[in-house]
Amino acid sequence: MSSSPAAAPLAQLRDGEDARERTALEILSTVFGYDAFRGDQAAIIEQVASGGDAVVLMPTGGGKSLCYQIPSLLREGTGIVVSPLIALMSDQVAALEAVGIRAAYLNSTLEFHEAQAVEQQLLAGELDLLYMAPERLVLPRTQDLLRRATLALFAIDEAHCVSQWGHDFRPDYLGLSVLAEAFPEVPRIALTATATEATHRELTDRLAMQDAKHFVASFDRPNIQYRIEPKSTPRDQLLRLITTEHEGESGIVYCLSRRSVEQTAEALVARGIPALPYHAGLDAAVRQDHQERFLRADGLIIVATIAFGMGIDKPDVRFVAHLDLPKSIEGYYQETGRAGRDGQPSTAWMAYGLGDVVSQRKFIDTGESSELFKRNARSHLDAMLALCETVTCRRVQLLSYFGQEVGYEACGNCDTCLSPPQTWDATVAAQKLLSALIRLDRERGQKFGSGQVIEVLRGRENERSTQSRHHELSVWGIGEELGEKEWRTAIRQLLARGIVEAEGEYGVLIPGPQAGPVLRSEVTVELAVDRTPQRSARGGGRRTAGAARAAESLEPAQRERFEALRAWRTSVAKEKQIPPYMVFSDATLVGIVESRPESVAQLGAVSGVGAKKLAEYGEAVLEALPSAHVD
Repeated sequence: MSSSPAAAPLAQLRDGEDARERTALEILSTVFGYDAFRGDQAAIIEQVASGGDAVVLMPTGGGKSLCYQIPSLLREGTGIVVSPLIALMSDQVAALEAVGIRAAYLNSTLEFHEAQAVEQQLLAGELDLLYMAPERLVLPRTQDLLRRATLALFAIDEAHCVSQWGHDFRPDYLGLSVLAEAFPEVPRIALTATATEATHRELTDRLAMQDAKHFVASFDRPNIQYRIEPKSTPRDQLLRLITTEHEGESGIVYCLSRRSVEQTAEALVARGIPALPYHAGLDAAVRQDHQERFLRADGLIIVATIAFGMGIDKPDVRFVAHLDLPKSIEGYYQETGRAGRDGQPSTAWMAYGLGDVVSQRKFIDTGESSELFKRNARSHLDAMLALCETVTCRRVQLLSYFGQEVGYEACGNCDTCLSPPQTWDATVAAQKLLSALIRLDRERGQKFGSGQVIEVLRGRENERSTQSRHHELSVWGIGEELGEKEWRTAIRQLLARGIVEAEGEYGVLIPGPQAGPVLRSEVTVELAVDRTPQRSARGGGRRTAGAARAAESLEPAQRERFEALRAWRTSVAKEKQIPPYMVFSDATLVGIVESRPESVAQLGAVSGVGAKKLAEYGEAVLEALPSAHVD
């Protein structure tokens, strides 16, 4: 591989006597086009570049990749990046090559001769970064290859995959502890965007990184607005979200089943909204095609199971929607974190109902897993339900789950802050429900799901009630003051609090572990009135579509220049067959328009314009700008 335009300044910096911090800053500016580090980035880079190990917990969009990319460029040799994301390695390498970094990958998609060529590049010292999957790295042959190479570091990305209790457990990650023994002189950095305190401890132990320095950034993503609304007709609710707030914008919609994925994608397309399905049941080539189209297109929506998304580096995903309840807060945070990586306002939206609670409980209870696994799954679900049913700030609740509750106040940018829910004293209603469950079991030997229990509470005759003479029970009709929807809302919240439980294959209701104090009137049960779905409070009404959101603050003349640059960027991306953001991000285009450079040198001062992109695109950008001049 020929040396990159970035190689010369990097070599000069390595050979000089500058302090490492200044060297790292100069690489940040020269190669990546940024003027300053964020948060703990500088400290992490110093730790690893000086030969130390690091465990890094940093939210999606926080700049984790720089924490191993820059040390790899500072240190002699090649940085080895361990990643489970085989399908995305090609794009990750292309993004690095776009800024002049010598990168490659070794995975099962390569032909034998292609893999051999990459291995020779590694041994010849011609690579700055090499990506590979964990199952390849732990092979004896691969470790023998690495022993013959000069290694700068090992970066273990998506490190939460080592946790067997996490939402993305990958067994192959368990073998990565061998790196400490096989390569004791090579620094290691483990990175993840999703880890509770327990997962943090587990990944530290399993990767044998007890002596590493730990860096835990805030998990807060203030640009994301969290909203959860009652599920009624979820696809219609999703359609309303897209057409009133995110028309023409890229988004991800998560569904629990493959069938729901297919039907939802078809429903969106039928309404003229470009959408593609993604799930494990599709042919691998189809999945790859849909993923690549999503990464490269503007305004495309992907409808997927949780099989999609890890490592997706598309900065302009404006919304993530869930049509079914996620199994854990870790999964929810990871999935919603794929929105707004560029820092622009984005939405994390979910439709959630009683059926979600019952189906998730049933899935856990009827599974063939060990009781320990089931207990852990119930704990994850309980935390997820608590987030859904909270009447306080969702962001504070979310951060609290990750052990970061200290120092955070109500955010003002979630639905419970923007439209605080009304509450009511539901103690008597809860007692009536529990009494009905107890009487049905004791006097009739029967247990029912929510539907029949509500019929008994409201005194509504049906075939089952008539056959079992439910009208003779003392609890018949004692809850007629509430309508069916109100009872369903109450039961959903009581399930979340453990006052009632859904049991077995059919999700029959039984008194929960918290029922006793309620029946004895030792506690007051405050429940939320079901929320009416709210539009976003960011300006009300229809929102600006597509990439134009980034340019909302621009003057009319500047917007014309912005659109001209977008058109130029699209043509370049199509010609190179890369996603538009790999040319320049929307934020960089806005920076160019606002600074209005008149020379290549002035263009180089814009954030996000590194040396290689300046050399490759500088003149073309300057030529594109005058076409929008309307002063």
